[in-house]
Amino acid sequence: MTATAPRPFGRTLCAMITPFTAAGALDPDAARAHAARLVAGGCDGIVLSGTTGESPTTTDAEKSALLRAVRAEVGDGVPLLSGVGGPDTAAALRLARQAEAGADGLLVVSPYYSRPPQAAVEAYFLRVADSTGLPLMLYDIPGRTGVRVEPETVLRLADHPRVVAVKDCSYDLLGATRVLARTSLAYYSGSEELNLPLYAVGGAGYVSTVANVAPRQMRAPLDAFDAGRTDEAARLNGLTAGLVALMMASGLPGTVTAKALLDAGPVREPLQPAGREAADGLRKAYEELLAA
Repeated sequence: MTATAPRPFGRTLCAMITPFTAAGALDPDAARAHAARLVAGGCDGIVLSGTTGESPTTTDAEKSALLRAVRAEVGDGVPLLSGVGGPDTAAALRLARQAEAGADGLLVVSPYYSRPPQAAVEAYFLRVADSTGLPLMLYDIPGRTGVRVEPETVLRLADHPRVVAVKDCSYDLLGATRVLARTSLAYYSGSEELNLPLYAVGGAGYVSTVANVAPRQMRAPLDAFDAGRTDEAARLNGLTAGLVALMMASGLPGTVTAKALLDAGPVREPLQPAGREAADGLRKAYEELLAA
């Protein structure tokens, strides 16, 4: 990690859950309280209305209310990104304009379901970038969208002045390294097991679901790496592996596993809550990490 690596939104970002009441409505007060805990726990910034934030099942009005509530809690000193994008370019543009009233940047997911070719993916991102004054973090998560944002496409998009960052869930470390070598884009890991490896080759940090429940523990390996204690960074990273595996690789979505560990209300259908066995396993791994 070089001292000159760009970090436009900070280094340690949380992909925040969206709290709901027991009846399933947005809970702005719980969102404010959770955001305050994240910042106190070492999160430099917060990403709202992303995958973990259940964006496909929240309305435009709820997304706006969530952004207002968290901004009121954390103030202007904490970068907030709002998730936009989806299968409909017009809807992405509408959400981008809406987010300008409070967000510091946009997390723009690649268009999903229709599986457009790369020329159309590029055109979609450019349409969003041209429609707003906010900087963009491209969100490459092919496991959910069904389409990559190929490295060559990212290289072309990097020429746009408002495309400044990437949240990388592609599991393509080589591709990320190639883009890092040829651009000034800030690469944020979106896959916790690659937080430290991507950081070590010049990444900006991470956007983490697991940080909802363990912000200090997720941050610790990067702090150690920056201090030159690479062996300690690897050790601390290894301590998180058990919880990361259960939260992110157990077959349950990260939203479900995070809410199983938090008093944040239900998940919205079609998601279903974690079963008792899964919840007990998560709690055990969480307590072991806190005790380590």
